Amino acid sequence: MITVQNTISAAIDKVWKIWTIPEHIQKWNNAYDSWHTPYAENDLKVGGKFKYTMAAKDKSLQFDFEGWYTKVEQFSIIEYKLVDGRTGSVHFESIGNKVKITEVFEPEAGNPENMQKEWCQNVIDNFKTYVESF
Repeated sequence: MITVQNTISAAIDKVWKIWTIPEHIQKWNNAYDSWHTPYAENDLKVGGKFKYTMAAKDKSLQFDFEGWYTKVEQFSIIEYKLVDGRTGSVHFESIGNKVKITEVFEPEAGNPENMQKEWCQNVIDNFKTYVESF
């Protein structure tokens, strides 16, 4: 399993909203400035589906991060299963006026784990920057 985390200086309701609303997801869900998320859908409920298209801005690469939710507890935890069968979770922990986000997920076989961890840590870091500037 790969674990990434960050602590965001914002209220839990704001963090939750920005993490889950497609219009916001499209603005923060990228690991590098050369990438973006041109499409995001999110039906945040158990059995609900999500799909984020992540693409290089030069159109050289693109992939979909998609699956469905297996557990959703508002302001606390989101668990999911990806279309390839891997699982993951995102934990939200309120600590005063901050929120600690921890994402844990099964790595894919096609790319080195350290590359996947770096990618996802960059996404979480970008999320923090976006939330704190919003």
